Amino acid sequence: MPIPVVRSLHVHPVKAMRGFAPAEAEVQPWGLAGDRRWTVVDASRAVVTQRRHPRMALASAEALPGGGVRLSAPGLPTLSVEVPRPSSTIRVEVFDTPVEAVPAGEAADAWFSAYLETEARLVHMDEPAHRRPIKPEYALPGETVSFADGFPLLVTTTASLDALNSLIAQGDHADEGPLPMNRFRPNVVVDDTAPWAEDGWTRLAIGDVAFRVARSCGRCVVTTTDQATAERGKEPLRTLARHRKDGGRLIFGQNLVPEHTGTIRAGDEVKILD
Repeated sequence: MPIPVVRSLHVHPVKAMRGFAPAEAEVQPWGLAGDRRWTVVDASRAVVTQRRHPRMALASAEALPGGGVRLSAPGLPTLSVEVPRPSSTIRVEVFDTPVEAVPAGEAADAWFSAYLETEARLVHMDEPAHRRPIKPEYALPGETVSFADGFPLLVTTTASLDALNSLIAQGDHADEGPLPMNRFRPNVVVDDTAPWAEDGWTRLAIGDVAFRVARSCGRCVVTTTDQATAERGKEPLRTLARHRKDGGRLIFGQNLVPEHTGTIRAGDEVKILD
């Protein structure tokens, strides 16, 4: 069998928005450096994602030196936002979990409110080492996560996407396929594995950085959102429900927790440790 290697890395500075694909990325305890350190919340301070606002797929966030972001979206001027001073925080809700975050300021709030056509605020996670613990049933003491859905990193494989697309082609919504990997918004994409090989991984190393597999990734309506048009279909959820169901969850990809820090790169060998 070929040796698995990293095909690409992906960082999303603002949760639910387009990100970028660096050639290398620093692995921090809570995820890739700069990944999902920002999020948008609504008037009730609940996190806003593509689940409710698929148009977020069309908005982009570019990382700036020092941790800031440059925002762009159709119909709006580009806006650069610096990391706010952590002089005060507000409590926001990330999937029913309270998290303290730092408001980005009026300019960013007005930008997002105009784009989403509803009251919205941009906030920043200033201290990821302390702000949001991983759910204890999947974590070791002290492990934390950014504004990602639940875990520091998500890994997917091209072989599994190919297998999923083959199943979609045999289903009643074949015209929606094949789907690109960006539907699943991973951090690490791996080449040269068998289809669904990741289901059996419990520990792996990417380059010199080791990771624990916390659990498989349950998928939601975001995967049905075309990231280029913001239009929604039925796939891949229809096919996952038929072929990739784990209890009540439809699964694709695996959630990872770093065992230590380091740097990973596109082209790195992926070693399956357990």
